[in-house]
Amino acid sequence: MAVVKTTGARVAGVCTCVPTRRFDNLKDASAFTQEEIRKVTGMAGVSSRRVSGDTLCSSDLCITAAERLMERLDWATDSIDAVIMVTQTPDYFLPSTACVVHHRLSLADHCAAFDVGLGCSGYPYGMWLAAMMLQGGGMRRVLVLHGETPTRFSDQSDRSVSLLFGDAGSATALEATGLTEPIWHYALHSDGGGFNSMIVESGGFRDRFGADARKHCVSMNGALIFNFTIKRVPALIDETLQAAMMGNDDVDYFIFHQSNQFIMKHLCVKRELPSEKVPIILRDFGNTGGASIPLTMTQGNLTRLKERPLRLMLLGYGVGLSWGSALIDLDPNAVLDSVELDNTSQVSM
Repeated sequence: MAVVKTTGARVAGVCTCVPTRRFDNLKDASAFTQEEIRKVTGMAGVSSRRVSGDTLCSSDLCITAAERLMERLDWATDSIDAVIMVTQTPDYFLPSTACVVHHRLSLADHCAAFDVGLGCSGYPYGMWLAAMMLQGGGMRRVLVLHGETPTRFSDQSDRSVSLLFGDAGSATALEATGLTEPIWHYALHSDGGGFNSMIVESGGFRDRFGADARKHCVSMNGALIFNFTIKRVPALIDETLQAAMMGNDDVDYFIFHQSNQFIMKHLCVKRELPSEKVPIILRDFGNTGGASIPLTMTQGNLTRLKERPLRLMLLGYGVGLSWGSALIDLDPNAVLDSVELDNTSQVSM
């Protein structure tokens, strides 16, 4: 895909939500030796993670974030024209999780609602879709929700994933401006040949009731994912900057999917990105899938500027294989907020 552009949209706010339950890898993990735990956590950079347990779904985290954000923005429910739910941990096979969200947020029947089944790359894709919908006219406000609960499909005896993943949800509010500036840029790519490099083999209709319990958990080819990331992401950054006729200095922050500390630092060295422009939140939240991008926006201590918007490059990459970028602006008055959800909360249907 060539780099595409959109105009006429702004980010009104971003709110993220994590479970209250904190899992300390060094203190709470019991399936491995302390030496194994220190080795894995030292390389991945994950000390603790937020875990949903068996009580919370991605929708619960996203809805909590959306309610908080809409309250902060004073957006009426009937002013929302579309809701995009990006997730690979849906509530049900059917209906779409977006319809569940639509009901629980009491959105109007003129509001479009649909799911996007992408993981690590899903946030740039969701932002592009929302901006395209606003640019097309007829829509004024769109919510992009991205949530994942990967701890619920992780085999706790598999150290390559069980000490890495955390859970999170997010809500991003976009609205039409009617202006031709700023111009946002996106580069979106796929390589389905690597579909089985990160996969939950059973549970779908290819193997609905597989007897092997391990195949109902995620399996990851770590070496292949590493090589894919190191090859594709630097080129993705170059492609996006060249299309926008910009350089590293023109971007305030590069917001990476929080995949793995070793991988992210390797990318920074390879692409000569200064560490102060690449916030890393893995230590306290782990890898929360594609939701890690908005989570980094709210938890990464971004230095806001009063005189101009921040220019952010959002970078998602992983399962699919899929990768994408969104080069956007964040207004000085855009809301950045976060909230926690009690794991014992009883969520109504």
